[in-house]
Amino acid sequence: MTTTVRPRVALTIDAEHPDRPAAPEGSRRLIEILADLGVVATFFIQGRWAEAHPDLARRIVADGHLVGSHSFYHARMPLLSTPGLRTDIAAAEEAIREQAGVDPRPWFRCPFGAGSRDRRVLTEVARAGYRHIGWNVSPEDWEPGRTPAEVEEAIVAGVIDHGDGAVVLMHSWPNPNLPALPRIVERLLREGWTFVRLDALDLVPTLPGWATPATGQETHFRPSATAPARP
Repeated sequence: MTTTVRPRVALTIDAEHPDRPAAPEGSRRLIEILADLGVVATFFIQGRWAEAHPDLARRIVADGHLVGSHSFYHARMPLLSTPGLRTDIAAAEEAIREQAGVDPRPWFRCPFGAGSRDRRVLTEVARAGYRHIGWNVSPEDWEPGRTPAEVEEAIVAGVIDHGDGAVVLMHSWPNPNLPALPRIVERLLREGWTFVRLDALDLVPTLPGWATPATGQETHFRPSATAPARP
């Protein structure tokens, strides 16, 4: 008897303060859409965002999503001093624990992807009990003028191109994500994919604080480029 193994895809959503025009209730609506779809994801929560939206932080946990840290100030981490890195990482953890009620360790995502190859940053991330998690697929949803159709197509094509264990980068605030998300889920489910949290994937560390899927593909890779842009 042959057992069909469904390929896995992990939606990861950076919950952070928007730096572009966005609907004020965008994050709340995105969380509601995931609940309506019955899809679990992984949220990397910015500490200041958790303090500003404690109800949403708790809702994320209550809905069964995995929670990681996205730093406190959402600064480019290589620009921080070593004491600054330690303060920022610890402040984010404290805020997430207090507002969401969970320990975000060991999941960490550097803002902008900056620091994903910086040994000093990764050492401090690891010292605090985390490992940096990047991504395989990004629709560049933060770009002005990005349409829902473009977000949808970039994610669906990128996931299928990558294969099992694809890690998708999205954000909680860009307006195109709201209409795009149901179509993304519908199309990938139809293609036989299953949505999982990061802790259901086989992630192996290659550097202190860094993680890649078991395939060896670096998780910060985007199909359209060789280095991370502004996540």
